[in-house]
Amino acid sequence: MADTTGNTGKTAGNSGETASDETNSSPRKSSWKYIGPGIVVAATGVGAGDLVATLIAGSNFGYTLLWAAVLGCLVKISLAEAAGRWHLSTGRTLFEGWASLGRWTTWFFVAYLVIWGFVYGAAAMSSSGLPLQALFPDVMDLKWWAILSGLVGLVFVWFNKYAVFEKVMTILVGVMFVVTVYLAIRVTPNLGDAFAGLLPVLPDEKDSILNTLGLIGGVGGTITLAAYGYWVNAKGWTNTGWMKVMRLDNRVAYATTGIFVIAMLIVGAELLHASNIAIASGDQGLVQLGGILEDEYGTATSKFFLIGFFATSFTSLIGVWHGVSLMFADFVERFRARRGASATGDEAAAGAEAGSGEAVASGAREKSWPFRAYLLWLTFPPMVLLFEGQPFRLIILYGVLGAAFLPFLALTLVWLLNSSRTPREWRNGPLSNAMLVIAGLLFIVLCVKQVWDQPWSEFF
Repeated sequence: MADTTGNTGKTAGNSGETASDETNSSPRKSSWKYIGPGIVVAATGVGAGDLVATLIAGSNFGYTLLWAAVLGCLVKISLAEAAGRWHLSTGRTLFEGWASLGRWTTWFFVAYLVIWGFVYGAAAMSSSGLPLQALFPDVMDLKWWAILSGLVGLVFVWFNKYAVFEKVMTILVGVMFVVTVYLAIRVTPNLGDAFAGLLPVLPDEKDSILNTLGLIGGVGGTITLAAYGYWVNAKGWTNTGWMKVMRLDNRVAYATTGIFVIAMLIVGAELLHASNIAIASGDQGLVQLGGILEDEYGTATSKFFLIGFFATSFTSLIGVWHGVSLMFADFVERFRARRGASATGDEAAAGAEAGSGEAVASGAREKSWPFRAYLLWLTFPPMVLLFEGQPFRLIILYGVLGAAFLPFLALTLVWLLNSSRTPREWRNGPLSNAMLVIAGLLFIVLCVKQVWDQPWSEFF
């Protein structure tokens, strides 16, 4: 099987396996030394927008919705665990599973990647450029900082394989962790109120239910949850021998995510709510927070926060550049394999081989032309939006497709993991089914709200 660096070796249990192959065998028990994909998914999933949403929740409601932030992490644990379990138990990628459900999944996936990637590329570059402009205000305009961030992300992902990518993400997560925890301690949290916030209570405000559901659903990523299984394979985990390790890794991921969002909610509750200070939604809210921190605690604290802001944004950028490009490469390679085998009539077998976890673990996908083509799509076309602004109709489609992805992910995982496509012993149990169904219903509600709120009268 594949080793932990992403290079494929012999499959465990094959005849002729020697002592030299022991480093490629599955671990006998879960161990902290294997942790990696979880750190990547945590870093990618928690972007500047998540921190702002949590900060605003703390600003508006104090500690009241702390329980919702924690619940959001539990929901995402169930989704990521299900994606990882599919990859390890079947030996097939998630897109291979989706394709088995019908062609409609392929059409949705392609439309999502094309439109979402175009708009997200501009948003991710801008988010990474904002803290750099705040740190170096007289160097160049925001759009040039954004372009520089995108180009650096492109070059880094283009020339490095998963092992290096994971190490850099781990370092940046360390920066995020230190900064957010430092801020939470610096504002002197009220521990009594914080523990009281773990009780499920709704704020006494209009639309409090929808706001609470939005906070639960917004903690920790969208398509990055689906990318988790691909990172698991890229790490070299390709069979059920790695299941315990994957589950530990996944829990570490969302424990880390929980620390990030709880820390920012504490900052919002203590620094903003107590002083009745409002900040803007979106990434500009973090720039405002930098100014507030400078006024309250001095320039050093403000600069330290901006460094953490950059780490948060840039990990999301390179995480998407890598993970979603890996998913796109899987889609294209499977399509090409099936098309190439159409003459022999063995399309299904060719597609399954191309869509295997071993194919991802080999590392060849990260050097393939589909991987690099999607990298270019994420980087260069979105730069037009940095200069021209975002087209109105495209933004509406982006919002609708983005809102539809998590219900799609949750409900297709329920379908896949309760069917004969998954070996019986690794199918969903009652708890997994309950969590995935709850997640699906939650995201359907948020999707309907997102679609309803779009200005459709102006679209046509």
